[in-house]
Amino acid sequence: MKIGITGSLSSGKTTASKMLSFKRGPLFSADKVVKKIYSTKKFKKIISNKFKIKSLQNIKKEIRNKILTNKSYIKRLEQIIHPIVRKEMLKFSKKYEKKKFVFFEIPLLIESKLMKRFDVILFIKAKRRTRLRRFKLKGGNEKLFQILNKRQLSVNKKIKFCDHIIVNNKNLSVLKKSLSDIINNYV
Repeated sequence: MKIGITGSLSSGKTTASKMLSFKRGPLFSADKVVKKIYSTKKFKKIISNKFKIKSLQNIKKEIRNKILTNKSYIKRLEQIIHPIVRKEMLKFSKKYEKKKFVFFEIPLLIESKLMKRFDVILFIKAKRRTRLRRFKLKGGNEKLFQILNKRQLSVNKKIKFCDHIIVNNKNLSVLKKSLSDIINNYV
């Protein structure tokens, strides 16, 4: 069973994904793949050419600065990154096709129209101010949060494609209980 986990920016998708997959099955993280992509020389060269970035030392910071000055850079960046992530996702699916449960944490699952690839889709939801606070705790700023948040579909549009909605405004034990209640329906 392929289980997709998605949600709004800084809603707690990674935490929920780790809790769900723990001792149940392998976890694919689109964010981890992106992080790995950023560390390759090939990607750094592509990005430096496309975005006219001279220093490859802290390319992520350079791109973030470009996005803050011009939002159109996000779409151009996604056109480079998304095909690579999809390719990795397919490899992961094939590698673990015999497992009972395979988990996929994909922030833009709905926006990327990947719904048909999953048997079950969970949406992690949290209040906007809670998400902004979490985003800032990870080193982000409010302007970048606004830009990235606007790139995503509204919660109401996304949840139409999801089988379960998990509200993540409280503590980890509440989240864990909510997730256990859902996964136990499929065990």
